[in-house]
Amino acid sequence: MIGYEILLMLDPELPEERQQEIVARVREGIEGSGGSWGSDDVWGRRRLAYEIDHKAEGVYHLLTFEAEPEGLEEVSRVLKITDGVMRHLAVKRTAATGPTRPLESTPEHRQDSEEQATPVG
Repeated sequence: MIGYEILLMLDPELPEERQQEIVARVREGIEGSGGSWGSDDVWGRRRLAYEIDHKAEGVYHLLTFEAEPEGLEEVSRVLKITDGVMRHLAVKRTAATGPTRPLESTPEHRQDSEEQATPVG
């Protein structure tokens, strides 16, 4: 089996119950195809760089699991036709990847990254 992650972007207007139904459907699909479920890390509501379907925000979930490629294909197919899923991205996990939250954009973080940047040219 291969380790995968799926980053789900759900409609921010979906009720919490419907969001959990979508995640439960993914879990059932993974386990039904012989895979094993890892975790559901809720990243929460985030502002989008550009609107999708006239929505400026999305609710993010990072799903981790192990499955055969055929199981992943079926889950991706179901997510494409599921109402409420704005986008999803499935990637193969490597030893270097882990379920980490995105960095918060704080003034301290911006200052550190500016100091570490090396000029080009």
